[in-house]
Parts: sequence; C-alpha cells; structure tokens
Amino acid sequence: MTQLFIKNIPYQVSTEQLFERIRHLPRPVLLDSSFDSNGTQRFDIMSADPVATLITNESGTLLHNSTGDHKKTESPFALIKEQLAELGEADSGNIELPFHCGALGYFSYDLGRVIEELPATAEHDVSIPLMDLGIYLWALIRDHKLKTTYFIAHPACSEEQRLAMLTLAIEEPAAQPKPDFKLTSEFSSNMTVAEYKEKYHHIIDYIKAGDCYQVNLAQRFKAGYQGDEWFAYQHLSQRTDAPFSAYMKTENYALVSLSPERFIEVKQGFVETKPIKGTRPRDKDPEKDRQFAQLLKNSTKDRAENLMIVDLLRNDLSKACELGSVSVPKLFDIEGYTNVHHLVSTVQGKLSADKDAVDLLEGSFPGGSITGAPKLRAMEIIEELEPHRRTAYCGSIAYIDCNGNMDSSILIRTLVCHDSQIYCWGGGGIVADSDADKEYSETLVKVSHLMEGLA
Repeated sequence: MTQLFIKNIPYQVSTEQLFERIRHLPRPVLLDSSFDSNGTQRFDIMSADPVATLITNESGTLLHNSTGDHKKTESPFALIKEQLAELGEADSGNIELPFHCGALGYFSYDLGRVIEELPATAEHDVSIPLMDLGIYLWALIRDHKLKTTYFIAHPACSEEQRLAMLTLAIEEPAAQPKPDFKLTSEFSSNMTVAEYKEKYHHIIDYIKAGDCYQVNLAQRFKAGYQGDEWFAYQHLSQRTDAPFSAYMKTENYALVSLSPERFIEVKQGFVETKPIKGTRPRDKDPEKDRQFAQLLKNSTKDRAENLMIVDLLRNDLSKACELGSVSVPKLFDIEGYTNVHHLVSTVQGKLSADKDAVDLLEGSFPGGSITGAPKLRAMEIIEELEPHRRTAYCGSIAYIDCNGNMDSSILIRTLVCHDSQIYCWGGGGIVADSDADKEYSETLVKVSHLMEGLA
C-alpha cells in the first residue's frame, strides 16, 4: 500500500477560514462536524478541484476525467467501485484519519429509482442530478480531539497540484468578502394545512388497509434568493449544532445542510447507522426542556415508530454484513440540538468479506428513517402524495475513501439552492396512532429555525 502525503498546518485557523481559502476552486465540499457546539463528531473534512466526476441522471452517468466526457450506462454504484479501484489504497501510518482521499459528494433521494422501480407522478421541477460525486486527490482535515489540522494528498495527486493546494491552505487569504446573501421572497409551502391533512388521512387509510406501517410525509418550502450560498451556510451553522453539517457547491447548484443524522458509517469494516425517529421542541426554561425530553423518552408512539425503523435498518444492513453481526447497542437515546430533542437508536454490524461500503450503501439506500416501512411501498406512497420530487432532501452527502471507509448523512434540515430559488423540506413519520395537527406542527418545528434564520 502506498503512503499518503501528510503535512501539519496550523489548527488555530478555523474551519470557516480554511474553507474560505479553497472555496473559489471548482466543486468545493465541506463536511462540518460542528464539534465545538455538539461534541459528538471529531473531524471536519474539506476539499475541492476533483480529478474526475460522476454525474448521474435518469439516462445514465457522465464520467468526466482528464480524457474528456464518457457516457456510461452501468450502475452508478459499479462506477464508484471502478473509480476507487483505479485510485488504489493509501496508508496514513500511525495518524488516524477518517478520509484517505476518494469519492465525495451527494446521492439524491431520487437515486432510489436506479435501485427500485418506482412510479413517476410527482413533479420534477428542480433539475439537479440523481448522484453527483467527485474523486478528490487531496483534502484538509481538522481533528478537534487532537487539535491538529492535516493537509493530505493521495500518491496519484501530482506534485504540482499538491504543492499548489498546500500553498493555498497555509497562505493568509485576502480579507474575507462582505456577506452577500438575502431572500427575495418569503418561504411558501407546496401544500396548505388542509392539503397536508388530506394526504395524512390517505396514509392512515393505507396503514389500516395493511399496505404499510409508517410513511414519512414532507412538505416543501420555497423562496427566491440572491447572493452567495456560502454566507447562508455560515449564518445558519452559527445558529445550529448539527454534527453532519455540509456545504457543497457546483456550477449549477449548492447544498446547504445542517443535518443532525448519520446514515451509515463504515470504519475498517465495522458498520454503524443512527436512525432518528421521534421529535420534541426545545424550551428556554430548563425544567420545561427536561420535561419535553422525558415525554419523548417515555412516548409509546415514538418508541414504536423508532423501533419499526430500527428493524428495517437491521434488515438493510444484514444484506452486506456477516451473519449474526448486526446488533442494537443503543435503543431510544435522547439527543438534544438547538431547536429539538430527538429519539435516536444505534445499529451496528460487520461487513461480510465479499462486500464493501458501496454494496452496503446500495443495499440500504435511501435511508429507512426517512421513507417508512416497508420501504418500497412507503416510497410509492410518498411519490403519490407529495406534489414534487424530493431531489437531495432525504438523500445523503457522503465520502467513500480509497481504503473502503465511508461516512454519510441523511439530508434532513437541508436547503437546495438552484436557479435563484432555495428549497427546504420538513417531514415526519406517520403511524396508525399519529395525530394530524401534531404531525403538521412537527414539520414546521424541524425547519422553522432555518427559514427564520435566512429571513
């Protein structure tokens, strides 16, 4: 195995300042752990200027690399494997790193159409790809536990590019530009309260008929905007402690994600997923806040809903994990964030010898916590009832590195910025004993801080 090039650079430079030095490059990506406010994650990862890209639409995948554009009809997951195999593994010695260079980007919720046959009834009005990944040969990684920042480069990275990127990372940048972002209209939903409740009752009818046990129903909010989406991300990240925050910018769109939820992590063959099901608002009064958390912890309905998704994910992980290795070490934990308490469980496993992180992702995508159970029928109902395609919402931003490690988020609390319009979604799982008014209110609680923050 060849050796990564690793260089220490000053930790005192903040994640935002460091990213400011590289974000003018093509296709910058930031995975932000919000370590200082939440403490559940350790590393921030950022990179730009990939050596190749894989962009999937319904007609296939466009591979762009140094030799030009190549239209591919193979599975996008097979193409990821091919690119990572060409790159080859790289050793970091005794330095613990989450990412050793490789694939980094996003998988839309609608990539599920590549995996399963689904109806096409919801309007597809936001033209961003089903999958959009870059192959990155260098990265900046901040380790908040050891208070160290590393510049890393894969052996395939040319010395010229390595030196240019390292110089950027250590040079003092020009003064940060003045924030330039504003909404040009108020956020509006794609359904009225009455329409939401009508769709809610359709789901209850499906549950009573035995079609499903749970369906995640979301409403979409849209506003006009102008300016630089990076400033919107910075503003919201200061107001929100979200351990799976991310910012990604391409020529055609930007993703601004303040997600609290992990999808799947793979580290040296060990697998973990942490589904969220169950939400209560926070309160400024400590006693009331504690009561809200306790009510969530003791809620029969929320625990049952969480357990359904835990069982679904146990099944999904078992497709790629060793027989008998899948377990649930934590069930019904309470995690508190800026605006909500969540009920979170942990499912773990060990990859089978003949499977890798890409197989696991393909067999589990999209995440069960944001579809329902059983997954395929829930996705069919979502397509029938939600007026518009979800695009990035409830998909994932992820890395899969050249050594087979992976981490990925669920793209909730996420804004899609495209063609001077900004979109965000609020949803929740509906089960037999749900209450329509409470479910509607929960969709607002989850994203109101984002919309109000931008307003």
